[in-house]
Amino acid sequence: MTGTTTTAATAEPTPPGTGAATGSGAPSGGPGARARVPGSAWRTTLRTAGVVAVAAWCLAPFYWMLVSSLRRPADIFDVSLWPSPVSLTNYANVLDPSLGFVRSLGNSFVVAGTTTVLALIVGVTTAYALARLDFRFKRLVLTGIIATSMFPVVSITIPLLKLFVGIGWINTYQAMIVPSMSFALPLAVWNLTSFFRQMPTQLEESARVDGCTRGQAFRKVILPLAAPGLFTTAILTFVMAWNEFLIAVSMVNKESMQTAPVAVSKFTGASQFVAPHGSQMAAGIIVTVPLVILVLFFQRRIVAGLTAGAVK
Repeated sequence: MTGTTTTAATAEPTPPGTGAATGSGAPSGGPGARARVPGSAWRTTLRTAGVVAVAAWCLAPFYWMLVSSLRRPADIFDVSLWPSPVSLTNYANVLDPSLGFVRSLGNSFVVAGTTTVLALIVGVTTAYALARLDFRFKRLVLTGIIATSMFPVVSITIPLLKLFVGIGWINTYQAMIVPSMSFALPLAVWNLTSFFRQMPTQLEESARVDGCTRGQAFRKVILPLAAPGLFTTAILTFVMAWNEFLIAVSMVNKESMQTAPVAVSKFTGASQFVAPHGSQMAAGIIVTVPLVILVLFFQRRIVAGLTAGAVK
């Protein structure tokens, strides 16, 4: 009786969290154990599959355009995933000086570059005024600027054509630049206005205290800080003006003044028995390359500019 009592009294208490679970060797919810969220692996897999599917959907036309441009004219209807043999005949045909495609590329650079510069100059000043100045009907002005972008291009092409015929602008750069500006300005003003609004007004006030005028504060303080928004707006405007087709094909009928998209649409084969699909694909690749280079080179600034106005 005494031995039994002594044994029971000297038995050490079992630590919490051990016992039957300890015997099995499995942890019972200690601080180092990580709970696995049910279905997290499936969500990751589905998310990855979705990203891959969207990327494939977006890149498949460009890939097929590249593959078709590398086929020989006789193999243009081949459906293999990679041409065999690889041929640069289509690119040689496109860059033939007699076609004038290189000149059309230069015209596109002139129109898109001038449109971008003018849209930035007008858009920056307008957006800064809408973001900083208080005046009556300011919201109505901004709404009106955005509303102008809702008009389809085809609805104003005929009136613009009659106007430009009357003032002698047909077959000129300004006949393509001015309409492109009218389509690019609403986007530029909207994007830059939201960007300027999220910049604190104390920046200008500090510059004014240091002796700067309002214009100097804008030029030396605000514009450098607004560089991401300016880059984003410039690239979006350039892409929009570069891809413009309806205005260019309506206002210009001289081959020496046509832009690259118009030149691509007018490509024909070497003869009536040769399909121009390969040359059109090669020209499409050449037209797309400058835009891809711009986006890849400035992608960080583009993302920063697009998200800056959305985060307070």
